[in-house]
Amino acid sequence: MVDESVELLAHDSGEPSTTRRETTGTAAGTEEILADMLAGLLGVERVPADGHFFEELGADSLVMAHFCARVRKHADLPAVSMREIYRYPTVRGLAAALAETDGPSPAAPARAPAPAAPPALPEPVGTPHHVLCGTLQVLFFLGYAYVVALIATTGAEWTAAGHGLLETYLRSVAFGGGAFLSLCVLPVLGKWLLVGRWKPQQIRIWSLAYFRFWCAKTLMRINPLMLFVGSPLYSFYLRALGARIGRGVTVLSRHLPVCTDLLTIGDGTVIRKDSYLSCYRAQSGVIQTGPVTLGKDVFVGEVTVLDIGVSMGDGAQLAHASSLHRGQCVPAGERWHGSPAQPGAGADFMTVPAADCGGARKTVYSLSQLLMAVALYLPAAVGGVSLLLAVVPQFATLLDPGPVALSSWTFYADALAASLLFFFGAALLGLLLVVTLPRLLNLLVKPDTVYSLYGFRYGVHRAIGLLTNRRFYRTLFGDSSAIVPYLRHLGYDLSKVEQTGSNFGTEVKHENPYLSSVGSGTMVADGLSIMNAEYSGTSFRVTRVSIGAHNFLGNHIAYPAQGRTGENCLLGTKVMVPLDGEVRENVGLLGSPSFEIPRTVLRDSRFDDLKSGEKFHARLREKNRHNAVTMGLHLLMRWLFFFGVALIASFAADLYDLYPAYGVAVVALANVVTLAFTAAYLVLAERAATGFRGLEPLYCSIYDRAFWRHERYWKVTAASLFVMFFNGTPLKSVIWRLMGVRIGKRVFDDGCFLPERSLTTIGDDCTLNEGTVVQCHSQEDGTFKSDRITLGAGCTLGIGALVHYGVTMHDGAELAPDSFLMKGEEMPPHARWGGNPAREMPEDAPAAARSAAPGGVHACGSTRIGRE
Repeated sequence: MVDESVELLAHDSGEPSTTRRETTGTAAGTEEILADMLAGLLGVERVPADGHFFEELGADSLVMAHFCARVRKHADLPAVSMREIYRYPTVRGLAAALAETDGPSPAAPARAPAPAAPPALPEPVGTPHHVLCGTLQVLFFLGYAYVVALIATTGAEWTAAGHGLLETYLRSVAFGGGAFLSLCVLPVLGKWLLVGRWKPQQIRIWSLAYFRFWCAKTLMRINPLMLFVGSPLYSFYLRALGARIGRGVTVLSRHLPVCTDLLTIGDGTVIRKDSYLSCYRAQSGVIQTGPVTLGKDVFVGEVTVLDIGVSMGDGAQLAHASSLHRGQCVPAGERWHGSPAQPGAGADFMTVPAADCGGARKTVYSLSQLLMAVALYLPAAVGGVSLLLAVVPQFATLLDPGPVALSSWTFYADALAASLLFFFGAALLGLLLVVTLPRLLNLLVKPDTVYSLYGFRYGVHRAIGLLTNRRFYRTLFGDSSAIVPYLRHLGYDLSKVEQTGSNFGTEVKHENPYLSSVGSGTMVADGLSIMNAEYSGTSFRVTRVSIGAHNFLGNHIAYPAQGRTGENCLLGTKVMVPLDGEVRENVGLLGSPSFEIPRTVLRDSRFDDLKSGEKFHARLREKNRHNAVTMGLHLLMRWLFFFGVALIASFAADLYDLYPAYGVAVVALANVVTLAFTAAYLVLAERAATGFRGLEPLYCSIYDRAFWRHERYWKVTAASLFVMFFNGTPLKSVIWRLMGVRIGKRVFDDGCFLPERSLTTIGDDCTLNEGTVVQCHSQEDGTFKSDRITLGAGCTLGIGALVHYGVTMHDGAELAPDSFLMKGEEMPPHARWGGNPAREMPEDAPAAARSAAPGGVHACGSTRIGRE
């Protein structure tokens, strides 16, 4: 069992890191102070007390974030959040609201007692432990690479020794099945041997206990059964790891729970994709593990985060773009939404009628998946290589025995021709496949028709999503005019397109492109997820999702079929799209739960003259030419990388023939060299894309050449997602540093994404959880803005949190899970903020949010976990 641990309690202390100061002045005095502060920020002598911040004074959210920071530093004023700025958008209204808030309230009810404080966090380990842990992690990888090489070489040699097509096929099936079974079983055994049963505890990061935690997590997440998300095989895998999973559970999220013994899911529960329920989190240099308990017929929406120590009672529902913070409990039958979640979600997410989905159907579906993998996919991979060698002589020449590859110029010519033919041929054939085959498959799935899970049509539905969500093509065509015809050929209904050259970013996904509609003039940033499918524990159906005309959608938005937005809306980053009430039009929406903000502000209209007329068309033509060159550079960079890997493989093949006794070591070494080459290539691409200088903050039109260069930077360095391979290791900080991040010592990065590396500063001993994003840019309609982000020493970003540009987090500041820290915000030292948008966490959380007992389920309603 893991040592160096202590028991956790189910609740946070709820203590604020900063204390609100009570104002002693009158409302008029507060109004005068606020007006002077705002005038200083806007560079004017005075501002009218009744002037609208955004519509009349020309402020934007960045200016008002700086205004909030100044207010927090004033000794005689209470703290102000961005939510209050939007709610009271004048100096007079804000001053009156602050005076009312800070006034005496003799009739206020007594507050519930604060929850018990968790044990103090242990001191973080020092540099020697940090280096030792990193060394052990490298040795673990080398050992795993050797084991994989041993299995691969032994099986390949045995398969190649077969006589005739039939025997070779049977041998490939036998080898593929044995290797598949081994790679499935070994991680499960590794988890039980390394950890045993998970329990609530604290583990110091970089300690020996953490090394065992990391080994178990890594083995669990590279298991081939991870490919079967959304299948009964995935639930079987979770059970094998110790989770208590009931009957009819549908898990669609690829984010594998790690501390599985602490996970309980009742019968009929549905967990949508892109949700996090890891049963652990990292905070201030410590891994904390805790339970997540979900009752029967629970619904967990898309892009949600469930922190440790949370529970949901039978029939409870959590909306999309929402989160449960530590200790929260959703009572049985209630619907909650927001981050952190609160009661009041009116929409019912479990509206799909039940269908026949018995044990026999699940068994047949699971066996068919295994049979296809072992009898078709794996032999086809082996046979495909053999066929390729027979059809293309250059490939066979690269692997023929002979002199050491690097000493022959003929070798380089053959490698060049073979890599060009394979890379660009595969890209063209793949493009043809994704725009044709899914269209034929779609004829088999009717919209708004209920189908049983785990049947033929369910398999077709999953295949459509898999084939049409290819990252390679999204990255290639996104952020350019080419993305429009690509999405149309996929099946999107884009109405009459108003081409902008940036209609869609590189990260747009769906469940069925043929049921996705986007109105004319709408622009989409990155991270849009169109939710075309609805699920119950036994059935599913697909339905059309329509996004209105002349909208702008920010980053990381999940848009459901029931979305209540119409035309001319601004949907802010990480916004929760409303599902009830009137259809919103001509407004902006921000936050979770969402609230209205101005659709646009005066400062963002300065580039309106570039959005129409001859000047616009001339700039668009220039942008298209620039983007075409960028796409070519992107393909060139991808091909050069493929060419380098091909050289390594060919050189290893020669060494394998020259030194057959060391064949396994040669293959393992080739894998390690490929990994090192990939890291070096990414660093070189990053440096070349920035001119070996680094990025600078921007505020410009999307038709400015500076923005086009920034788009080129994104596309040329798109493969930087590979750095996620090093999550949880000291090596990731090393790679970040080489790529331009100003990063301190002993930073724990469990899966943070940094789109603009050289604009980011991260201090010593910071803790970055899985799914966090530090994003130094924003685009709103035709305006692009970027600025630096600074995280002080000892800061913590919770799971799924997003930090926007221009933000400063001072030493020891902590951002709660799934929070959105808006642009320009400044977090004081050791402050604890959370929410969407983020604000100072209250001293005592609401009683309903803190009612969960350790284990959680008892306060929310009883749950019985069944077994299939």
